[in-house]
Amino acid sequence: MELKCDVLVIGGGIAGISAAIEAASHGASVALACAGPLFGGSSFYPGTWGLGLIGPESDTDEADLIASILRVGCGVADERLVETFVRGIHPSIVWLEDELGVRLKRPESAESALESTFIPCFDHKHRLWRGITRKEFEAAAKRAFEELGIDVLERCELMHLTRGEDGTRAIVGAILYDRRAQELFGCIANAIVLSTGGTGGLFERSLTSQDVLSSAQGIAMDAGCSLVNIEFMQMMPGLVYPARGIVFNEKTFRYAMFEDENKLLPREPEDLGALLERRSGHGPFTCRLNDALVDMAIDAAGDEGLSVRYRFPHEGAPEFVRTFAQWMQDELGITPADNLRVAMYAHAANGGIQIDECAQTGVPGLYACGEVTGGMHGADRIGGLSSANGLVFGRIAGTQAAKAAERMKSGAAMRQVATRALELALQDIRMTKAPLDDMDASRITGDMKRTMSAHAMIQRTETGLADALRDIEQLQREARFHGACRGCVIPRDASLARGIRISSQLKLAHAMLSAMRERRESLGSHYRPDYPPHVHHPRA
Repeated sequence: MELKCDVLVIGGGIAGISAAIEAASHGASVALACAGPLFGGSSFYPGTWGLGLIGPESDTDEADLIASILRVGCGVADERLVETFVRGIHPSIVWLEDELGVRLKRPESAESALESTFIPCFDHKHRLWRGITRKEFEAAAKRAFEELGIDVLERCELMHLTRGEDGTRAIVGAILYDRRAQELFGCIANAIVLSTGGTGGLFERSLTSQDVLSSAQGIAMDAGCSLVNIEFMQMMPGLVYPARGIVFNEKTFRYAMFEDENKLLPREPEDLGALLERRSGHGPFTCRLNDALVDMAIDAAGDEGLSVRYRFPHEGAPEFVRTFAQWMQDELGITPADNLRVAMYAHAANGGIQIDECAQTGVPGLYACGEVTGGMHGADRIGGLSSANGLVFGRIAGTQAAKAAERMKSGAAMRQVATRALELALQDIRMTKAPLDDMDASRITGDMKRTMSAHAMIQRTETGLADALRDIEQLQREARFHGACRGCVIPRDASLARGIRISSQLKLAHAMLSAMRERRESLGSHYRPDYPPHVHHPRA
């Protein structure tokens, strides 16, 4: 089959949904394709107890939030993007509530809002806080999609971004893979928005949904995009027992009792209590603050995880802690008295495809938003800004893509050129791309994830990163070999899709490892034991 639309959005999380609604609101015909179901990705990951966003409390608080993002980002965030981001948060909250009709959660009371647990992760003060529930957002988005006539292509995965052959080399469409029909097909589009999520799909343990494939970054690189800050990612503690893939609420560290078999944590109760109190201030790992020992103890426990029990106070527990405990009991059947085991997981990416303030990627007609992008965050990211990022830049990307599509609307001759370009791209895929069968794909994917988990998580050393790069390059050769030896037999689309997906993932993995190796300094979420924190070293 072949589709035509003004704007094609790829990704079914908050960023993609926001982009699709905004593009359609500006008069564009819109199709949204997502590798899994709509309302997927990290935005709607089932293993988290809530989805919050933060913003400035007032106009006068904007400057402080901008400065805080840049400070927490350790100087690698793009100030222009940060300013655009922060100034777009409040209008996006208003848009979400007043235009889409999403009822957002608020703190239970004025007293709750002032609790220390409402200070965002890595931040130094209270901000405006709002909570998004899936039920509310899903109902509002479905209404908007129906009213605006947005087509939804579920389980359709990006394979190739197709550019025209004229002087502009603008985007003319994409090749997608229908995972249910197991067929490749083309979609003509005057503009495309990428909102496919972060890098969690490259790791064995990840606090992201299975439809976060981490392949679109490699496909975007092939189309001419650049990556920025890709060495920075969030790594979080999560449960591995009695349930797996559940985000560990950092606010509860102060109430945790660990059984540290490797004896890395302080033995004196007073010293351990002070360490866990500090660690309760943020969810992801960082080497920037004096509490990384907690994460290293969890990491040292390996796949089985570190044993932990809770000791919550009988009275006076903060709202965040009460909500988390109630959610665990209602949804998972886990009580605070149960024995839990936690391990380190890959979580959200702080870097990705480089964009400007208009969500442009530098490739004409191609825009990006959400966790697939980078620049508005740095080495560490303040909590609650991932959801806000999806809303703000999703709306910007949708608006700008609609405007670009209107400018690029053309007659039958140009549509014929676009059709021909897609036909040639599809022909090239079927004749030259490396196919993989299920067994080879599973083996290469498993080897890639083991390599990334061993060398690209908390402990990143020169030796480990060099070994990892060699391993990834070997896997790239193995993936290409299967295409080189196939003879003149045209493989099935399913095997081609597996090959393209893995090739694109390996391309991103190689880029991440190269950036990690190049940055010879410990900075925020990027820890190099061979280059300790607080000691500056020049880039390689």
